[in-house]
Amino acid sequence: MFSELAEKRRSVKVYAERPVEAGKIDAIIEAALRSPTGGARRPWTFVVITDKTLLDKLSVAKPGGAAFVKSAPVAVVVCGDPSASGLWVEDCSIAAVTMQYAAHALGLGSRWAQMKGNNFNEGTTSTQYIAKLLGLPENLTVQCIIAIGYPGEEMVPTKRKSSISIRSAITVTVRKRPDHD
Repeated sequence: MFSELAEKRRSVKVYAERPVEAGKIDAIIEAALRSPTGGARRPWTFVVITDKTLLDKLSVAKPGGAAFVKSAPVAVVVCGDPSASGLWVEDCSIAAVTMQYAAHALGLGSRWAQMKGNNFNEGTTSTQYIAKLLGLPENLTVQCIIAIGYPGEEMVPTKRKSSISIRSAITVTVRKRPDHD
């Protein structure tokens, strides 16, 4: 059930030293490829990284915000093509979250590292650093990195804050517009 999956999924900071099976990686990418997208444009490209040297280099792409990538056995760099859709950020974000739920459903953990809008250093953005590192074509912009692997820590679901009411979150008032003559 999806509600149970959503309740139990947590961001993983520590990964076990265990490789992720190719079939599981394929299933995660397949799920992302089936993500909802504005106008069915699918402006995304997913770059799967399993090479330890590249994972180490990706872990410094966002100083202080991507270090966990270093210990993950897999990272997916989620890229979008702004020329393909004005909704590329939203579409890539939906695909990235889909990957995280798919990973959890397969017994894996994941964590998102936002790259768009961040700096690698004073003269280079995180997205420029990654694009150069991976040799990405100029039309692609890096949205985020999703680290994936077997959790190396216990994943305890967080409890919903009692001050948040589901009923108040879904209550909608619809008013009819009066007819004008």
